[in-house]
Amino acid sequence: MDTLTTTSNGVGGIIRQYGQQYREHYKMSPVQQKAFFAIKNCRTSLMGGHTDRCDQCGHQRFFYNSCRNRHCPQCQGLKQAKWVDKLACDLLPVQYFHIVFTIPSELNSIALTNPVVVYDILFKAASQTLITLSKDRKYLNSVTGMVAILHSWGQNLMYHPHLHTMVPAGGWNEREQKWNPSRKKFFIPVRVLSTLFKGKFLFYLKRAYSDQKLIFAGEVNQLKTRRNFKALVDSLYQKNWVVYAKKPFKNSSQIINYLGRYSHRVAIANSRIKSMEDNRIVFSMKDYRDGKLKIIQLQSTEFIRRFLLHVLPKSFCKIRYYGLFATRNRSTMLLSCRKAMGKSLSVSRFIGLPWQQQLLLITGHDITVCPACKKGNMLVTDTFKRIGSLA
Repeated sequence: MDTLTTTSNGVGGIIRQYGQQYREHYKMSPVQQKAFFAIKNCRTSLMGGHTDRCDQCGHQRFFYNSCRNRHCPQCQGLKQAKWVDKLACDLLPVQYFHIVFTIPSELNSIALTNPVVVYDILFKAASQTLITLSKDRKYLNSVTGMVAILHSWGQNLMYHPHLHTMVPAGGWNEREQKWNPSRKKFFIPVRVLSTLFKGKFLFYLKRAYSDQKLIFAGEVNQLKTRRNFKALVDSLYQKNWVVYAKKPFKNSSQIINYLGRYSHRVAIANSRIKSMEDNRIVFSMKDYRDGKLKIIQLQSTEFIRRFLLHVLPKSFCKIRYYGLFATRNRSTMLLSCRKAMGKSLSVSRFIGLPWQQQLLLITGHDITVCPACKKGNMLVTDTFKRIGSLA
């Protein structure tokens, strides 16, 4: 008899082993609690599941349900593959740029206390910067598009809010009804991009402060005073903000596969966790300063604390679409772009398929085939509900 269950050495295993110790030292917000208990119990008997039996040899297995929490490292594979496939249906056959927008570390404490407000400002400032400059006659004189994905972590799990964005190498000129390709290098100088991004972000941050939408507590409590807040903003105007433009990808399939790694990624993948013993968690990280792989050790409670820093606010949308890719433009400008390029509308290969066949598409493993005799079909013979409370 087989049991399809959870990964014992991943984030779920860490929370099961050290979670109670963490709860004794730290408080969690409601969304953190929900993620904590979902990941802890993912693919265990507490989640419920079903029993499969082979119609040929009688082999039996238990299949425990996934928690489906968007912060769970075990539950993102199928979601990511479906998102990538759907995005591929919308994209145009042109080159794409990967642009990363990062806010200064001085804003981290404000963002932690006001995630919805600050993250919304980050999306708004980045998208308006790109769309505004692309319409400028000096650069493209066209409407471009952007797909933006929010990340809040670095490789060491420390708090580091930034946006990964995908931008086509060109834009649609509505007046002339034609596609204007950009230069091979990014069509907007990075210096211009970062300066406008800084200005727009700080403009909306000051507006949020004036509208009393920001909460100041803990180490940023002093920013309640208008003079202190103004001093912070003035210092941020003097800094060089980081906007990083990577080399363009040759075609849409390359950027989709690359961006797909970011779309449903959580703070750390289970594959990076090397060991968990003696109250210490050992995991790998890539140091982007020298490109080398390094090993980090953290106390178990510190590891869980850092992981939970990146739990998103309830119902917060971490992937957003702008310009040509915005919902309101897909049936107008984006459709006109396709016609001009001779590209027909594609349909996702996952549509209409049951989850077993969807899983087969991305893994090549048919879980309906008996793993014992390799001939029979595994049929559901019984289902069992969630046992007790997830807490």
